[in-house]
Amino acid sequence: MGKFDDLPETRRTGLEKMEQVYGFDMTDGAGDFFAITADHLFAEIWTRPGLSDRDRRLLLIGLLAGSGGHDVLTIQIPAAYAAGELDDEQLREIVIFLCHYAGWPNGARINSIVEDTIAKAARAKAKAARAAEEA
Repeated sequence: MGKFDDLPETRRTGLEKMEQVYGFDMTDGAGDFFAITADHLFAEIWTRPGLSDRDRRLLLIGLLAGSGGHDVLTIQIPAAYAAGELDDEQLREIVIFLCHYAGWPNGARINSIVEDTIAKAARAKAKAARAAEEA
């Protein structure tokens, strides 16, 4: 039995997709804003056919870069990386590309998010390797 089984199907679908997209555990929320986010955006829009999650993520990253949505980029870039949708080389190429369309200051902020994401993953991988050696 899943943790969302007691919820209506639309909410369950939305919360499961939110977990997949964001890469962290979700809980059901309250209020209209959360309901629209879970039930419409994630249960209906993110699950539509025609675009992959990676496609949607690339569109979102571009939009966020152009509109200065750096707070959401700190969620989306690490989630895309953790999901295997974008690797080191692709993320760095996105930064170079977006600098020319979203402006250098926006690109520099995105570069910081990308490099922090890559460095954090490298530290976690090194830590896991050391733990495996010690075991």
